[in-house]
Amino acid sequence: MPDNRFFERPILNSPYEYPVRYWELDDQGQPTQQIIEKRRPAQFITPIPKPRKRAAGAAAQQKLVFDEGAGVSSATQEYDPTPIINELRRRVDLWRAIENPANWGVTPETARLLQHWRHHDFTDVRPFFAQIEAAETAIWLTEVAPGEREGKRFLEHLANANADANPELSRLALKLATGAGKTTVMAMLIAWQTINSVRRPGSKKFTRGFLVVTPGITIKDRLRVLQPNDPDSYYASRELVPTDMLEDISRAKIVITNYHAFKRRERVELSKGGRLLLQGRVGEELDTLETEGQMIQRVMPELMGLKNIVVLNDEAHHCYREKPASPEEEELKGEERKEAERNREAARLWISGIEAVNRKLGVTRVLDLSATPFFLSGSGYAEGTLFPWTMSDFSLMDAIECGIVKLPRVPVAQNIPGGEMPMFRNLWENIRVDIPKQGRGKAKDLDPLALPTRLQTALQA
Repeated sequence: MPDNRFFERPILNSPYEYPVRYWELDDQGQPTQQIIEKRRPAQFITPIPKPRKRAAGAAAQQKLVFDEGAGVSSATQEYDPTPIINELRRRVDLWRAIENPANWGVTPETARLLQHWRHHDFTDVRPFFAQIEAAETAIWLTEVAPGEREGKRFLEHLANANADANPELSRLALKLATGAGKTTVMAMLIAWQTINSVRRPGSKKFTRGFLVVTPGITIKDRLRVLQPNDPDSYYASRELVPTDMLEDISRAKIVITNYHAFKRRERVELSKGGRLLLQGRVGEELDTLETEGQMIQRVMPELMGLKNIVVLNDEAHHCYREKPASPEEEELKGEERKEAERNREAARLWISGIEAVNRKLGVTRVLDLSATPFFLSGSGYAEGTLFPWTMSDFSLMDAIECGIVKLPRVPVAQNIPGGEMPMFRNLWENIRVDIPKQGRGKAKDLDPLALPTRLQTALQA
């Protein structure tokens, strides 16, 4: 019988301490059953941002980058499998090890929060190391890096990544595994920015205005704990802020919305015939959509009057400015093409909304939080490659090894006759014929508890 130590005892580290061991994986991503006595490095393929000034010999390096990019690079876009995350992680580690807060290079308010998150005796839920590290990364890049020679290299990488993919915005992505607690990280970032803004009103590094953008209603409701006046507000209920600083948090202005709200609405309801009548035979097409300013007034009236707000994107992999397709790109067909177009439309609406907010109110930073900050099909980049503005990572394997999430269960065999592939491995293909067809008119006759038998079995497996 093969050695199954990884599957029997996957946990190697404390969720509250720096990870010091990890399970080695082979080229196929399978555990070798060997434990490596150091932290797992981040390993992804990411688009290489184009430098604002290209060196004379840059073209000569195209072949090398093509080989390193696992075959996804092209003449129009290079890719690199060794992101800057590992280098920044080491720099933040050195900074974290400094004992005297006076030498941290941050404001006294930030130092107080860092000490609180790291050492406070929490009565209930204690922040994970992964959550603190994500907040530390944003803090280091904002407060420490501008004053350090080494720090400027990381800031230049971010600037190049954004100039290439988000020319109107300054984005920073923090990658956290599903289940690692992105909402807590958002609360920590809001607390850090707000307290500094209230106590340092003249500083342009900090703000008390926040726009939190989500992909769906369920997530929007879950994020209400970010509001300081919510009964379950994380700042007090999870003790993320020292009690004497809670009053400062109450001055934060936070709007939580779905990206769909960015779609400009009709100001005047007109039938097709009425619209044609008003236009006349040769008249210009009527513009009855609300303006960008009217959209912003509708979606985020609380932020009107504030300048330089911070945007927090939850599940940020839905938000990017698509790159024009290159001739080398494979032509998608059928369902893949439809999915790519849906991805493009959603991403276009989301990013355009944030760009509009930047034009009208000013956005100092967009903080992207996602377990999967990867480009989707239809983005113009190689599908599954990492956003180049991603600067920290706590992966699913890290979360498993720290006991934050359970080992995923992936079907590999079944005892049901018929077919070589386990049914639960590709569940949709096996239940789609039993699912009611599209159309709201038919919904009144449906029983929400009458699930297909195979789906019920999968849910209970």
